[in-house]
Amino acid sequence: MAGLMNRASTVVKAKLSKLLDRAEDPGETLDYSYEQQLQLLQNVKRGVADVVTAKKRLQLQATQLEQSVVKLDGQAREAVGAGREDLARQALERKSGVQAQLRGLDGQIAGLEEQQERLIQSEKQLQAKIEAFRSEKEVIKAQYSAAEAQVRIGEAATGIGEQMADTGLAIDRARDKTEQMQARAAAVDELVEIGALEDFTTGETSLDRELAQISTQSQVDDELAKLKGQVAAGSEKKEIEQ
Repeated sequence: MAGLMNRASTVVKAKLSKLLDRAEDPGETLDYSYEQQLQLLQNVKRGVADVVTAKKRLQLQATQLEQSVVKLDGQAREAVGAGREDLARQALERKSGVQAQLRGLDGQIAGLEEQQERLIQSEKQLQAKIEAFRSEKEVIKAQYSAAEAQVRIGEAATGIGEQMADTGLAIDRARDKTEQMQARAAAVDELVEIGALEDFTTGETSLDRELAQISTQSQVDDELAKLKGQVAAGSEKKEIEQ
């Protein structure tokens, strides 16, 4: 049972593959692939834009932290000048924390810049590949169209195309119907001749035809009897002369 199901599955797949192969248009397939590549390029461009946006946001935060460092440094100096060492220490502690955040942001910004460069290179490479594919697909489409036209012309010239095949079938069907109609006409004529059917176009009935046939037969009998008499008389005359 499993073997039978496998064979059935193989047959179905083969049929579907054949149908898909007939339905597939190389031009449409190439155009669809080109559209998919353009969509991929747009995704890469959006990725670059997202990375740049994130980098700009971090750079803005870094600028704000740098301003905070300058401000805290100034506050620490003022506190020392005022003899408030405790306030100066707090300002310096906060300054140290902000500087640590700033170093972390600088690392993240550097990472985003590297990622941005990689994405830009990928975008350029993908753009070049897409452009090459576009040129190649147009060439292939033109070649396919030319080959398809050549096949159609060849099929029309040699009579192997679908249209010529349909024409041949139509001729065969017309010939068969004509032969059937001729045979039917001959059969009707034969039936009319033997009296099985009446020909209403002549105004004669089957009785008329039978009487005519009897009259003809009687005439033939009379002529035959007359001929026999003439032959017999000729024979008797020859015997007397001898």
